Amino acid sequence: MSPASSALAVGMVGHAFMGAAHSQAWRSAPRFFDLALTPSMTVVCGRDATRAAEAAAHLGWAESDSDWRRVVARDDVDLVDICTPGDSHAEIAIAALEAGKHVLCEKPLANSVAEAEAMTEAAERAAAGGVRAMVGFTYRRVPAVALARRLVSEGRVGEIRHVRAQYLQDWIADPEAPLSWRLEKEKAGSGALGDIGAHVIDLTQFITGDLITDVSGRLETFVKERPLPTEHSGLSGTAGEERGAVTVDDAAAFIAHFTGGALGVFEATRFATGRKNAIRIEINGSRGSLAFDFEDMNVLELYDAEEPDETAGFRRILVTEATHPYVGAWWPPGHGLGYEHAFTHQVVDLVQAIADGTEPRPTFADGLQVQRVLAAIETSSDTRSWQEVPR
Repeated sequence: MSPASSALAVGMVGHAFMGAAHSQAWRSAPRFFDLALTPSMTVVCGRDATRAAEAAAHLGWAESDSDWRRVVARDDVDLVDICTPGDSHAEIAIAALEAGKHVLCEKPLANSVAEAEAMTEAAERAAAGGVRAMVGFTYRRVPAVALARRLVSEGRVGEIRHVRAQYLQDWIADPEAPLSWRLEKEKAGSGALGDIGAHVIDLTQFITGDLITDVSGRLETFVKERPLPTEHSGLSGTAGEERGAVTVDDAAAFIAHFTGGALGVFEATRFATGRKNAIRIEINGSRGSLAFDFEDMNVLELYDAEEPDETAGFRRILVTEATHPYVGAWWPPGHGLGYEHAFTHQVVDLVQAIADGTEPRPTFADGLQVQRVLAAIETSSDTRSWQEVPR
């Protein structure tokens, strides 16, 4: 821990889309929540020294560096926040844990089961010395999702029978959208399956409290080649005349069974024209149902099957009351929260767990379990067969 016992010095590796979201979270968490430790934005790291320095000035970090190894080695860094593409997660996380640093790692945990297993083993060794590790499945911290989890755990929907989950985007529906690292298996591990499918896998397991036991799925790549980017710009860059191969899936669809007996139907795609970030979860149980759509993220729909027919129907819950998860630290009722707030809640939960000496969730072991589901789906698609998920 840094010299001031109440401080938590953070070093962040990666400063693009996720780095900006994480930076906002580190800035805002201690200003809206009463934290036992105060995060300090000590250093941000990127491969290009000039761009890293610009990011530090823009995002609020005290210093910048171009070598993550120097960040991990610093005595004044207590926690390493990993916001890089998946191909570097394992190396950075394991080095940080072995150096005695707490770790927050973006999802999916790794690019392969073997890497995720090594990361989980490192996290378990580090935990014996009080070092904590957490994987960033941020959508768990959306208040409406956290409320859904609470209602399921209280038995409000009864025995869960059906789970439906979709993650729908359209940002590469145009076949001329340029190639990016997210479309290269070597860097990203997988496409829509790992990038966004991982989220709905985690969310459904989180809300139900059950794990996926076996899967049958299919992956599809609709556009096999794309223009190479000529300059870096956002997710995809500006297209040039040369073309490169797309080596990941564009879409994934699979069915699954859960430990509690429920049947799940899943879809993840970047080709749902008109859908920007639609995360749709529906849970059907013996006593009722829950439904959530991230494009209306402050709302949770609840159906109570025990109401009389005359008044039965889905009820729209505006999740902005102070009694709802996380909301009391923010605005008066009716004033909705946004995408960035879930990252702040992630920081709050992680910092509190570190202060309490408890295991933050989701753990690296949780991330490994999701990685095993992803691998089983890929194998199922390749072999056209049902695949069990190792426990």
